[in-house]
Amino acid sequence: MKKKDFCNFCGNKFIEKFLEGKKRLFCETCNDPLYENPVPATCTVLIDEEERVLLVKRNVEPKKGYWCLPGGFMEIGEMPEQGALRELEEETGLDGQIELLLGVTADNSERYGTVLMLGYLVKKYSGALSPSDDASEAVYFSEGDLPEIAFSSHQKMIRLYYAIYGEKQKNI
Repeated sequence: MKKKDFCNFCGNKFIEKFLEGKKRLFCETCNDPLYENPVPATCTVLIDEEERVLLVKRNVEPKKGYWCLPGGFMEIGEMPEQGALRELEEETGLDGQIELLLGVTADNSERYGTVLMLGYLVKKYSGALSPSDDASEAVYFSEGDLPEIAFSSHQKMIRLYYAIYGEKQKNI
């Protein structure tokens, strides 16, 4: 992760200071430490009538060319559910309805430090599948035919869905 040098409030250079049991960046002008927190992101595990999961192929770095769940970073003023549905629509053209919070996990990122991922299950959706934004393709995959997934947090969400709901659906 890139080190921050300047305070985003006053623009003065940070110093390092031992606070609350660890070395932190500190702005002497604002008299505040810089608390670096995980970056919140969301994804959707969209499942169709055939129990296939919708994946998108990334056309941007990191992991350009790899498959992942529709998702991305939350924006200021946005609730996690709104972010998940916004990313779903931006990347696939589909409007979804969240069924439930499937899970929460985190990934280490060279650029952001830690990315906190909230995964939402979507089974009700409408619209025409049309990849766009940072997705070059959008394809439904069955559990046994999954390609290599870009992010471990997305892999965990897919495995979690099939572990909890996959067998239940087969037995209904």
